[in-house]
Amino acid sequence: GDYTCTCSNGVVATGGSATCTNDECTSNPCGSGQTCKDTKTAANSLNDYTCTCTSDTTIKKTGGPASCNNDECASNPCGAGQTCKDPNQSPSSTGDYTCTCSNGVVATGGAATCTNDECTSSPCGTGQTCKDSCNNDECASNPCGAGQTCKDPNQSPSSTGDYTCTCSNGVVATGGSATCTKDECTSSPCGSGQTCKDANTAANSLHDFTCTCDSDTTITKTDGPATCAKDECASSPCGNGQTCKDPNQSPSSTGDYTCTCSNGVVATGGAATCTNDECTSSPCGSGQTCKDANTAANSLHDFTCTCDSDTTITKTDGPATCSKNECDKNPCATGQTCNDPTPIPSKTGDYTCTCSNGVVATGGSATCT
Repeated sequence: GDYTCTCSNGVVATGGSATCTNDECTSNPCGSGQTCKDTKTAANSLNDYTCTCTSDTTIKKTGGPASCNNDECASNPCGAGQTCKDPNQSPSSTGDYTCTCSNGVVATGGAATCTNDECTSSPCGTGQTCKDSCNNDECASNPCGAGQTCKDPNQSPSSTGDYTCTCSNGVVATGGSATCTKDECTSSPCGSGQTCKDANTAANSLHDFTCTCDSDTTITKTDGPATCAKDECASSPCGNGQTCKDPNQSPSSTGDYTCTCSNGVVATGGAATCTNDECTSSPCGSGQTCKDANTAANSLHDFTCTCDSDTTITKTDGPATCSKNECDKNPCATGQTCNDPTPIPSKTGDYTCTCSNGVVATGGSATCT
């Protein structure tokens, strides 16, 4: 295994065949946008390949990728508010980037001077007013309202409407006077029966107005109408066929609604008992029939009791007198026995008086001797 294999280009391997060539460009070491060339592909000739920029073939590098681009704008060489552009990003091209102001002023190879107020050096002297027409401070005409601070960030004549007006409470508007205050109650958001109050009328302080019920000042709501009325009848607390009415619909007034039956019976704070059959309690007692012709709850003492033994005998609002024993008045003479065979009010004069000797008389005292 100590034999050697030698290529024609001098590459030698021991104990096996030698790799005579090695094109380093095969692994694409230069990357995109560059051309790779390995002039010596001998396996023992390494890091001698060349990378050449396709955008500029004069830019080359041996043994690694060339620096084909150099964007001078990457370091932000222009001032704030300026636009930078590098038309030729070749490393060999420097100082050709441009800086452009918002008003169109352009400088090459450095930051542009966007404004130049020549009056700064007081060229007119004392007793004269200087104005540089190349600058346009929109705040000079006092476009903001009283008590507002005006600021024009770009005084170029081509830049208009970008000034700001700032209120003392921090409200800011651009291009015109700011609305420093806004009373949200102006639009009557609470509606009738309520009082609106906006404690903070700054234009940037919204949804903080308060609605207070006139009927009950303890009822308030922020950012919307308060619930001043509460109709207890809305939940249908009365029974079927009853009419509900809530005379005071303030949320603090509860239990004052009324329920009225079709027969006029009224209850407060709950469903009314519309009917009341007075016969339910059996006021007539046994041997009599009870009838309540008007069972309205407010119709009382109108029930009638009728004797079962004699339906002609009736009484209203109490038991009827169904029995009448004529003997109760002792119609017979002393020593005589009285007997009433039909003790009912409609049957009179049929009682008998009987003497001790058996003499009997009907409807009056007997003559015993």
